[in-house]
Parts: sequence; structure tokens; C-alpha cells
Amino acid sequence: MLVALRLARRGHFTSARCHFGSLVTAVASYCLAKQHHGQWLIRIDDLDQPRVVAGMADKILHQLDTFGLHWDGSVAYQSNRTKRYAEVVDCLDQLNLTYPCWCSRKEILASAPHFGIDGPIYPRTCLNNASAKDKNPALRLKTTRTATIYQDSLQGTVQQILATDVGDFTLCRGDGVFSYQLAVVVDDHDSGITHVVRGRDLLASTPRQIYLFNCLGFSVPCYTHLPLALDSSGEKISKRHHQVSFCDTKTPQYYLHQALTFLGQSPPLDLINQPTETILKWAIDHFSIQNIPAKDQLIKLDNDHIST
Repeated sequence: MLVALRLARRGHFTSARCHFGSLVTAVASYCLAKQHHGQWLIRIDDLDQPRVVAGMADKILHQLDTFGLHWDGSVAYQSNRTKRYAEVVDCLDQLNLTYPCWCSRKEILASAPHFGIDGPIYPRTCLNNASAKDKNPALRLKTTRTATIYQDSLQGTVQQILATDVGDFTLCRGDGVFSYQLAVVVDDHDSGITHVVRGRDLLASTPRQIYLFNCLGFSVPCYTHLPLALDSSGEKISKRHHQVSFCDTKTPQYYLHQALTFLGQSPPLDLINQPTETILKWAIDHFSIQNIPAKDQLIKLDNDHIST
């Protein structure tokens, strides 16, 4: 089993703080990889360079070390892989699966036939229109009305008809930045990833990635989408919540214990006072996907601790 954890070093980490959901994903993916004697890989999502904060990647990696979450191999940086992404886009173009698009968001909104999962469905205005405009085009992938279906190990059967639910999605923006959907597929294939473990907020992106895997003739990994940690108002814990600092906390054991509890693993209470290595060893030995709740869960945040 090879599992990769994707980490951002964009502007929302300017406080050098990560949220509880990040820890939940890290712990679950780490335990599953190690339980199956696999590798746990780290990738830094830094394609959108104007939003990258200098030195933030090192801070995030230090945060993982604080929790005893040590990765295998060297850290991969997406900004070093743009040539590879361009090669894959050329391959898709040779398969006649892409086309340039000059439409602005305003134009798409005005002409969209309906709204889909991620906003207005692109009406394919540029599909058969080769006349260039005075700006660099984005590049879109042609989608179909054939249902994309996969079985998530936690969330069950997921199905989408990309043409009507998502539309022809972007592989590369007009400014040359490659999309998350393209980068994650190429990265997973090139790294030999067999299992993807991530938050349920990315569940709707997976059919697009599976479609891309199939277009390129790549093997599709297995997927597990974890429940999200919600605040008292029912919103996902995210960059807006600064109560939890992996780097600054003096009690990483507490947060590891809470993450395992959130994941339904029922760690013994006395583990909370043990070294992080002891907690993680117990977690690897006892971790079970079957015990993870599929639905999102509320957690309580205060200035010092999280409680479920």
C-alpha cells in the first residue's frame, strides 16, 4: 500500500497553524499505510506560486514531526513537476480530448445551461470555435454522459455523469497554472499510489480524477473519504479556526488521542499520557476502517483543547 498526504503551503497557512481536520487525515492515512507495511508519502501543493508563503512548507513538515508522523522517501513539490504535467496534457490533446477556452467566469455564468456540483456548467462555447482572443486560453477536458461509478471504502457507491454534473473541466488555467484534478492524477500514477485517503469534502472530485485516470490508461487507486470535523454551527473546521497549532502545542499526545477518537478507534484513555510513538504504535496495530463513522461530526473547540 502506498498512500500520499497532500499538503498546501498557500496563504491560508500564514499563521503556521493547521486545523484539526488536517491531523485527522494525516493520522488515518499514516496508520493505514503502516498497518499494511506500505509507504506514506508527502506532497507539497505549491502550483499556485503567487499564493505560496515562503518557508511554510518547512513549518508544516515540522508540525508533522511534532506528532511523530514521519514520511517515507523525499518530499515531492508540485512546482518541480510542471514539465511532467505539460507532457500529460499534450498526451490528452493528441487523443483529441482537450480544447482551448477563452470564456470568462462572467460569460460562463451568463450562458450556463444549469448549475452543477461546483458551479455553472460550461456550455461548450469554445468547443468548435477556434478563433483566438487577446488572452491566453484555459484548457478544458471533454467529458461524456457515461456514468462514472466507484466504490468508496467508507462512503459506499458514488456516481456522477460528468457532462451534466460537472461539465468540461479545466486542466490548465489561462495563466499556465495546472489544475488540482490533473496534478493529483499524474502525481498518484507516477508515485505508484494504491490507496487515497482524504476528507469527504473531496468526494465529488473523485469521479473527475477517475475519468482522467481512464482517459490516460492509468490504474485507478482505491479511495477512502473520511468524515469532516464540524464546528458548533455545522461548518467544516478549516483555516478560519486557529485554536489548534501543531507546531506550538506542548501536548501532541492529546491531539493524537482526540484524532483517533474522532476516527472511531476508541483509544484507551491512558494512552493520552504516553509518548507519540507509543500512541501511533497502538493506532497502527488497532486501526480499522470499519470503525470510522461515515458521517461528519461536530467537535467542540476552545482555546486549549478539542473535544468530541
